[in-house]
Amino acid sequence: MVKKVGICSFLVALALCSGSLFGSSFPQTRQIKVLTYNIHHCNPPSVAGLINLQAIAEVIKKSNADLVALQEVDVFTARSGKSVHQAKELGRITGMYYHFVKGIDYEGGEYGVAILSKFPFLKTDSLRLPMKEGAKGEPRVMATAIVEPFKGIRILFASTHLELKEDNRVLQASAICRELRKSKYPVILGGDFNAVPGSATMDIFDADFTRSSLSGPSGFTIPVVNPNREIDFLMTRKKDRPTFSGHVVIQEQYASDHLPVLVNVSF
Repeated sequence: MVKKVGICSFLVALALCSGSLFGSSFPQTRQIKVLTYNIHHCNPPSVAGLINLQAIAEVIKKSNADLVALQEVDVFTARSGKSVHQAKELGRITGMYYHFVKGIDYEGGEYGVAILSKFPFLKTDSLRLPMKEGAKGEPRVMATAIVEPFKGIRILFASTHLELKEDNRVLQASAICRELRKSKYPVILGGDFNAVPGSATMDIFDADFTRSSLSGPSGFTIPVVNPNREIDFLMTRKKDRPTFSGHVVIQEQYASDHLPVLVNVSF
């Protein structure tokens, strides 16, 4: 005897086979690897004056990161080489696209932050960050890029490096949050925030963002030998609800004065 299958059962079976029902796809987890790294203008702190792009590039390549937020990047400076564009060269060595944003003029060239990406840039932009009136300090910026890591899924990735003074950092944190709230795409923000969890600066970010973090000393990122605090972070907007996994502070003690942070982000 042949058992008849009702129309509802047929549709459910079809959906399970095709992954869709009336054109709507079932959610699928998609994961990318994201790295944030203050590269100390590619100068290994143990060797004064040496510029070692290859050492930084090797860290990035071994991480297999899809997106990289870089800080302290030199472009055509006297100390790093008047013909050397560090972001461009790191992109060439790693086989990634690059986007550099100047924070300040420095030694005849430029110094700032950058983004490396395995995915082509759909749009790049920047934001100059505020400073408290009358306060001395170094002007800071945020670099942003929109990429499409998966078909139909676009994200805004950002790299920043906040000022040393808390008064400036608080203003900069607020400005970044205001700007990134505008994005219609999910946001991933990485950088050197020069602030520890529980500080006024990080409290501002924590209102809008979820940080990937490890508890205790295993999460510390500076100094590279016997690190004692965590100031380098990757985070996503709370409203976007991606998840983190595989948080690693890479124990690379030669290439820079910061330890890089690698995290898997799933959408």
